[in-house]
Amino acid sequence: MTKNKSHKAEDFEPELEETPAQTNESDTVEENAAELESADEKLQHLLEENAKLKDAYLRAYAESENTKKRCQQEIEKNAKFALATFAKELLSVADNLQRAVTSVAAENREQCKSLLEGVEMTQNELTKVFNKFGIKKIDSLDKVFDPNFEQVVQEVEDPSKPAGTVIAELQSAYLINDRILREAMVVVTKGGPK
Repeated sequence: MTKNKSHKAEDFEPELEETPAQTNESDTVEENAAELESADEKLQHLLEENAKLKDAYLRAYAESENTKKRCQQEIEKNAKFALATFAKELLSVADNLQRAVTSVAAENREQCKSLLEGVEMTQNELTKVFNKFGIKKIDSLDKVFDPNFEQVVQEVEDPSKPAGTVIAELQSAYLINDRILREAMVVVTKGGPK
């Protein structure tokens, strides 16, 4: 008698062996993982390099903008004060015109009337040109001495006025665009109340 053995379906399942196709797949996965890791490192390196270059670019751009601003300010300053040397030379002309007007004595004014009018007209025209180019005369008489705009050449005893009051102006002070062009030469009081 033959014994019938009952066989289960599980008994007939073949054993799984690694086939060459499966081995290649696992190698490929490992290679892909290694390539991905390498690509991540390269990407990280490129991102860091990009950040450094961006920072360097921004710094260079800011420096460039600052240089432009400094150059523009320097150009404006030079244009504003380019006439200073020339204007300083013209101040002696203005001084001489003023001396000519003040030197005519009161009794001789009628005899020199037309000459005096001509000198005063020339003086007024020079003042207009000075104003056009930002040159202003500073009046110092009867004011307290200011060392920023005046130079003391003499002190005089005068108890009737406060000490340091300008009582005479030998040479007027001038500004060009709010910058001192020439200091005044003045006589001040001493000995009076402060």
